[in-house]
Amino acid sequence: MKSEIHPEYRYVVYQDTSSDFSFLTRSTVVTSETVEWEDGNTYPLAKVEISSSSHPFFTGKQKLIDSGGRVERFQKRYEKLNKGAATADKS
Repeated sequence: MKSEIHPEYRYVVYQDTSSDFSFLTRSTVVTSETVEWEDGNTYPLAKVEISSSSHPFFTGKQKLIDSGGRVERFQKRYEKLNKGAATADKS
């Protein structure tokens, strides 16, 4: 195995931003944030939107996570199409 071509494999804390759940594991993810963990050590922090704590498959609950107004943009787009079809039917 060549040296200096592989990323550093180290302990990293992953934090689920939607459910405030954190866990410590090993990873090669690159991040600039750090956090002090329960054992008193400081580890790199990687933030994720979905983990096993918030994913509907694991929780059995459906949560709507709208990042960036995607639902509103979708509804506006198809609202315009429906209005156009309704005016074409009246003619």
